[in-house]
Amino acid sequence: MGKTGRGGDGPARAAARFDLPESDAFTRPYWEAAAEGRLLLRRCRAKGCGAAHHYPREFCPYCWSEHVGWEAATGRATLYTWSVVHRNDLPPFGDRVPYTAAVVDLAEGPRMMTEITDCPESALRIGMPLRVHFRDAGATDGADAGAGFAVPVFRPA
Repeated sequence: MGKTGRGGDGPARAAARFDLPESDAFTRPYWEAAAEGRLLLRRCRAKGCGAAHHYPREFCPYCWSEHVGWEAATGRATLYTWSVVHRNDLPPFGDRVPYTAAVVDLAEGPRMMTEITDCPESALRIGMPLRVHFRDAGATDGADAGAGFAVPVFRPA
């Protein structure tokens, strides 16, 4: 079996993680800002549009213009909906259950999928004010070994 690690005599493989984002040249500004504790979104700069959107895309999902740019978000949001996850077998989510997966309305307009932290389920209310904070997601493998990601999550304001 040798180096495949399947027979137990090869090198140990790190457990696959399903919570780490993939950074590329386009999304790098987003992840670098998150590591500094800042939330970015994209805003269309086309005449007559001006819509903000999230997740980051290279074009405006409303008018299809490619004239879009990064801007800092306030970090304020309101809770749109949520679901408490009690079981997730993908590493490392199993160690985090239960957790609250949510969709929030950013103050700038776009909706964003995220997680609600520091709030018991019984206190969650649609429309409740929230504030962004950032969770260190740990180191990545490969060329950026040792570089960590910070992931935007929200808590009650």
